[in-house]
Amino acid sequence: MTDQESRARTSPDARSGKRRRKSGEDDRPSTIRDVAARAGVSVATVSRTLAGNYPVSAATRDRVMAAVDSLHYVVNVHAKALSGRVAGPIALVIRDITGPSLAHVAAGVEQEAAASGRLSLVCATRGDQHREDDFVQLMREQHAAAVVLVGGVVPDDAYHERMAEYARALDAAGSRLVLCGRPPLPDGLPVTVVEYDNRGGSFQAADHLLTAGHRRILFLGGDPQVNTACQRREGYRHALRAHSVPYVEELDVPGTYTRVSGYQRTRDALQSGLDFTAIFAGTDMVATGALAALREADLDVPGDISLVGFDDVPFAADLTPALTTVRVPYEDLGRTAVRLALERENRLADDDHVVLSTQLVIRQSVRPPR
Repeated sequence: MTDQESRARTSPDARSGKRRRKSGEDDRPSTIRDVAARAGVSVATVSRTLAGNYPVSAATRDRVMAAVDSLHYVVNVHAKALSGRVAGPIALVIRDITGPSLAHVAAGVEQEAAASGRLSLVCATRGDQHREDDFVQLMREQHAAAVVLVGGVVPDDAYHERMAEYARALDAAGSRLVLCGRPPLPDGLPVTVVEYDNRGGSFQAADHLLTAGHRRILFLGGDPQVNTACQRREGYRHALRAHSVPYVEELDVPGTYTRVSGYQRTRDALQSGLDFTAIFAGTDMVATGALAALREADLDVPGDISLVGFDDVPFAADLTPALTTVRVPYEDLGRTAVRLALERENRLADDDHVVLSTQLVIRQSVRPPR
């Protein structure tokens, strides 16, 4: 024990288990000096004990940890990150955490982050670009290991400019930008991209209906300016061409990916007298709305109208009838995004753009038209 520690242990404050506070000190957070005074050891000993990188006696460790608990001392994680003693967190930036598909991406991110001993942080932007900007900047300052941006976007020049700025700024801070379900950026930028096969999955869904004999398929897609919705529309049209079925513009009805939108668009199509024998819903949530509108009109699925969705969220198999849909590996997207970001130094540059496959899941909501 050093002379300094010995003097601290025999001081009146140490013997009484109390420490002196200056006027107005009660409102401020405890510091490492406060812990040292309470434990009767040096500041260096407290630092070594908390870092766990230097041998200290069991008795000293017990005194330090007791002081930490009694003073509610919180370690400065930012300072530890700067010193390299703690792994940087994984940050997930997402539009809405309540949607079933995006929630599964978040679960995948959390699982992979936890497996690598890292915290995961989530920011819901609610479509606010400034909120996204602020969170990315905060994560840059906090030395996050990776910032994962999830969800479809309008890939215009302004978007590409903003993403390029994110990529360079994060790279300069030792972090990594990961675009998940978003289009890639021009070559040469420090970014990792993880996509899924939207076009292929959409082609499979439309092809399944066409193979069953349907020729008038109502397509309830998303916003055609958004990259994911645009890809699904392209898959639908590709399948029509493959079966030599003419594209009919009135059967292509864009909208939002919500249950309400699926219900309204289907109801409007029925009330207008539009002729169709099947519906391809851009998401399973849209499909549930379409199903409600069909039942309201006393139409049977699949007896009168066949129905397919996209996503394969958990409730899809529990609908009546069970929904034929396209399975997207959302949890794998999240896990892959984190894994690629953390392992990038050990991989080839070509591995920084990955496209995961989708799969058609055939259930009971499709049959040949009458």
